[in-house]
Amino acid sequence: MSSISLRSISKTYPDGKCAVRDVSLEIEDGSFVVLVGPSGCGKSTTLRMIAGLETISSGVLEIDGERMNEVRPKDRDIAMVFQNYALYPHLSVEDNMGFALRMRGVPKKERAARVRRAADLLGIDDILRKKPGQLSGGQRQRVALGRAIVREPKAFLFDEPLSNLDPDRRVSTRAEIRRIQRELGTTTIYVTHDHEEAMALGDVIVVMKDGDVLQSGPPGEVYDAPASAFVGAFLGSPTMNILCGVYRTSAGSGLVEITGVGEGDPLQIPTREGHPAMTDGDPCLLGVRPQLIRIDGDGPIVGEVVDLETLGFGTDVSIRAGEHEIRVRIEGGHGLGIGSKVRITIDPGSCHLFPPG
Repeated sequence: MSSISLRSISKTYPDGKCAVRDVSLEIEDGSFVVLVGPSGCGKSTTLRMIAGLETISSGVLEIDGERMNEVRPKDRDIAMVFQNYALYPHLSVEDNMGFALRMRGVPKKERAARVRRAADLLGIDDILRKKPGQLSGGQRQRVALGRAIVREPKAFLFDEPLSNLDPDRRVSTRAEIRRIQRELGTTTIYVTHDHEEAMALGDVIVVMKDGDVLQSGPPGEVYDAPASAFVGAFLGSPTMNILCGVYRTSAGSGLVEITGVGEGDPLQIPTREGHPAMTDGDPCLLGVRPQLIRIDGDGPIVGEVVDLETLGFGTDVSIRAGEHEIRVRIEGGHGLGIGSKVRITIDPGSCHLFPPG
């Protein structure tokens, strides 16, 4: 187990493109950290710099307090698990898992014992004699994970390892990865574009966009208090509603004024304490999650149902209210149809206020 420190790490390519910009992270010994964001945000590049597969343009990378910038990948004592498994097709599962140990000169008896321990932990001890071509995608991913485990590294690095699996297998395999990480206590950095995967796995999630870290912290804290409209909309399904408005002050308190919502226009929603400092007349964004909006016969917002998505446990309702489309998640029966006229209420206490952009 090891601590990993990134201090103002950046990656700029020869053509001038900056893939990662001034990223600083302190990853504690034994923690599970997830880098999450859309394609091209810099999360995999950050992981590859930690692994030594990408050179660091500026900044300092330390593992257990030792500078790693110039250390070769094989000397960093880090195990990486890729999306494509990278198994040798002509070798058995047992030989694939023990290959790196054999290259390091680990004695055969110790090598076999470590492979057996990892196979037992992963529940694949019954396929050790098989070749990769005889395995399912989920089994191949377990073998790739086992190959990393037997090395007993200082840290595990996962680069979107579940992208090739079907949805059911992804859920079960991520649960296995989390269980194994807890049992081994190995420092783990995991990259994904899937916000649900990030929330389910991480002790800490790091949200990235365009090479920058926008916010990091425990999943619940980032979800409940997003630092920007992008973070709020990226985390959560269905996505957070973002409404454009203008900040107003009234009797010493703040409110957001939203126009174009139909009847009762403009809509005025009081703001909570702790929101970004704004002055009267500033443009702003109001964020509210669909599950926190109510369809209410006395609600101030009048709209028309334009789409319904039945999910079994509930229904996602898209409502056109003037210039805005607002998404609401409801539970149980509703009797709504396309074209139904509804009123909705937004609870001020559930809203988030963001600066524009």
